[in-house]
Amino acid sequence: MDDVKQMFRKLINGQSLMKSEVLGEIRKVDKKVEDLREETRNGFKEVNKRIDKIGMQTASVEDDTPTIEEFDKLEKRVTKVEQKVASI
Repeated sequence: MDDVKQMFRKLINGQSLMKSEVLGEIRKVDKKVEDLREETRNGFKEVNKRIDKIGMQTASVEDDTPTIEEFDKLEKRVTKVEQKVASI
């Protein structure tokens, strides 16, 4: 009977050891996943900063470009100047 109890204890101790090892590995994976999440969040923050900067630059360029009406007026003025220069 003592042999059966010893074997049963060894079996349970082995299972407990395996369980603790598995839990340790799971914790390591969880830590790595959390680190990856944090890196991803930080990476997206940097990408968002760059996108915002490009957006501001694009808005600035848009502000400097002429509207369709201004372009049409400019085209008419250029045509008049071309005609004057051609007649000289």
